[in-house]
Amino acid sequence: MDIARHTEETEYEMMLNHLIFRSRQEDFSIQEVEDEFHHLLIYQGHGWVGRSETKEAEIQGHVYAYQIFLKRYKEGTLPLNET
Repeated sequence: MDIARHTEETEYEMMLNHLIFRSRQEDFSIQEVEDEFHHLLIYQGHGWVGRSETKEAEIQGHVYAYQIFLKRYKEGTLPLNET
């Protein structure tokens, strides 16, 4: 597996777990997550010259995590709170 693919998968897992953790907090706001996702897509779209393949993979992993989190949240299929 190349470094970009590894980075994308690692960042995806880390961000998805972070979003799930946040969703269990008392002050959680789905609107905040949706707003963050909106701004992440803008950031991704900038495609700045000089951005490395690894950085692009990191951003893509985050985008995938937000997409999956929002889908599962709205479907009510997030993992149950673990104790």
